[in-house]
Amino acid sequence: MLLASKKEHTMSKVKITQVKSAIKRPEVQKRTIQALGLGKIRKSVEHELNPAIAGMIRAVNHLIVVENI
Repeated sequence: MLLASKKEHTMSKVKITQVKSAIKRPEVQKRTIQALGLGKIRKSVEHELNPAIAGMIRAVNHLIVVENI
């Protein structure tokens, strides 16, 4: 019953689209793009917006476009 008493959080979803290449970028940025599920220009993915995803978005915001869903 512990699970039933927890308040369910509704997090917003975001659509992330890669618009620039990760070629000649630092390895950390390349890995962040891969961790987001991207890797090719114009590929889009949807994620629940949480602090981890928000940090990844901030790290590569010059390579992606983010839309609220």
